[in-house]
Amino acid sequence: MAGAGLGTAFTSGLKKARGAKPPGISRDAVGVLVDTTLCIGCRKCEQACAERHKLPDRSFEDMTVLDRPRRPDEGAYTVVNKYHPDPGASESATFVKFQCMHCVDPACASACITGALSKQKSGPVTYDPNKCIGCRYCMVACPFEIPAYEYHRALVPKVRKCTLCFEYISKLPRDKGGLPACAQVCPMEVMTFGKRSNLLELARWKIKNNPGKYVDHIFGEHEVGGTSWLYLASHPFEKLGFPNLGAKAPPRLTESIQHAVFQGFLPPLALFGILGGFMWLTGRKKETNGKNRQEDDQ
Repeated sequence: MAGAGLGTAFTSGLKKARGAKPPGISRDAVGVLVDTTLCIGCRKCEQACAERHKLPDRSFEDMTVLDRPRRPDEGAYTVVNKYHPDPGASESATFVKFQCMHCVDPACASACITGALSKQKSGPVTYDPNKCIGCRYCMVACPFEIPAYEYHRALVPKVRKCTLCFEYISKLPRDKGGLPACAQVCPMEVMTFGKRSNLLELARWKIKNNPGKYVDHIFGEHEVGGTSWLYLASHPFEKLGFPNLGAKAPPRLTESIQHAVFQGFLPPLALFGILGGFMWLTGRKKETNGKNRQEDDQ
């Protein structure tokens, strides 16, 4: 009876339940537009990021690291990769910078059970280590596989990722360092920092006025509900290491299911039903065993 009731209630609840509203962002929310056609793979952005955030020392002159795809990790918030989208062509390689995308509706923040990760109305997805319990659900939830964990720190490990230099852009004017370190140092001006809405207009203008230079796609405009980092490229993005993702934000699906499950206190009711069933079966078994012993004694 408990199982049947649970199934009926779950099915009914799933139809009616709604996930939490997406975290709203301001019309002035910031972002970064990356024009991959301008990148020369100098790795200055990696170096500037490491210096600003006091990340482990490493050589940024070694260009052989570009020969294999890399992912950001706990010691590198951003990395540059080199791609040859048309191996048979004589054109040069395409370089792409990767980091946390700072999603408009971030799966990591939705999965975080303590609120250690949160989406700011100004754009960045920030992390509070004092709230983190190390469950690493954010690492599983992220569609871009970005959050990294400090496994080497046994006592006080943290989740690490790009911060969009939130502490700088929120407090300092641009001429005083109020820019992401990577965008501030780039010699080719690959990255444009500004309001996300303005960046989308700029990206559309570039595509319209240079139809032979760019593919007609702004990566991050719609992917997983939109991201604060936006990309332009001269080749299809799947050839440049970008995942093929839909437009729906993951939290809109997972939170709908979660709300359906918890609607009407279903888990406690199901638990009580199961425990009650075990108690009933155990009682029946004891009663049967007692009768059998009485019959044996007679």
